[in-house]
Amino acid sequence: MTSAAGSSSRAAVSFPLPLPMRRALDLAAEAAADGEVPVGAVVTCGEEVIAEARNAMRGSSDPTAHAEMVAIRAVAAKLGASRLDQCTLWVTLEPCAMCAAAVSLARMKALRFAAEDPKGGGVVHGPRIFAQPTCHHRPDVLGGIGEEESAALLRSFFEQRR
Repeated sequence: MTSAAGSSSRAAVSFPLPLPMRRALDLAAEAAADGEVPVGAVVTCGEEVIAEARNAMRGSSDPTAHAEMVAIRAVAAKLGASRLDQCTLWVTLEPCAMCAAAVSLARMKALRFAAEDPKGGGVVHGPRIFAQPTCHHRPDVLGGIGEEESAALLRSFFEQRR
């Protein structure tokens, strides 16, 4: 796992999971039930849940309707602000490059994710958006929170489609 500074960091979270990640995992399961890739996201500001979303690309015919993007748009609209510097994004899968860039552009305080995504991730894998010199904002990053449950949801979803 990677922290905002680029050093390795694994979450030492024991059950029960933090409530925002528990809710994100439940949203991911709902997405899977609807035929969407099982990814859920929750945005908090302090202890308050401000927005939540799940993948909706197929249902909305929108390739950018990743759970993170939908949640970021919802919280920005709710708060009436494009800078979400007091907010934390909780998501069940390492964000892709698009979503990681959106987290940076929104100036989000923190990113918490469950499972790493070696093929499509943009934080720990792939382009490592927050490590790029062109990245102007790097949130505090911690992965591995609910990793096993998230990975199991994803494995099951894709096994059923093979």
